[in-house]
Amino acid sequence: MHIAIAGNIGAGKTYATYLLSHALGYEAAYEDDKDNPFLLDFYQDMVRWAFPMQVYLLNRRLEITLSIQRSGQNYIQDRTLYEDAEVFAPVLREMEILPAREYEVYRALYEKIASLVQPPDLLVYLRASVPTLVEQILSRGRPYEEYISLEYLRKLSHAYEAWYVSYNRGPKLVIEMDELHGREDGPALLVDQVVRRVVTLF
Repeated sequence: MHIAIAGNIGAGKTYATYLLSHALGYEAAYEDDKDNPFLLDFYQDMVRWAFPMQVYLLNRRLEITLSIQRSGQNYIQDRTLYEDAEVFAPVLREMEILPAREYEVYRALYEKIASLVQPPDLLVYLRASVPTLVEQILSRGRPYEEYISLEYLRKLSHAYEAWYVSYNRGPKLVIEMDELHGREDGPALLVDQVVRRVVTLF
């Protein structure tokens, strides 16, 4: 079983991955920002670093996804291969941060890579409003995230909604994070929703 956690910056993907991996006894594959050599540069100068950032992430997601699929183990994955290309890159293009010819090269590469991997057995989308995203981003205090603009977050939120609706690679589940945010029983409710959906797949 391969469960992939999707969602905007600050939606709670890493924590959800941790919760679910422990609750289900699955391995966890985390998005490790500290190893990303482009992250700080990207948020400081998005136009200069958008293309290398996207290519780096695509390569890293491919490595992780192939590793999961070759392992034969049950996994919870923090962010999917698809989000960078189908959510983030189009937003960067719309904002004229990613030039057209670079976007076209990147998209062609992504299409080839996406054809090499199997989709997750379940996609879990963590839907959160921009105020909740901002609150969680500020609370974790990552220095590079100080440069994230509200416009960027809003555009990503709209793109995520459209992407989730159109996602047709397999079973999916949306979790309303605003409803769980700040609740003592929020983690248990999140796990319960995912477990209930997983049961329907067997």
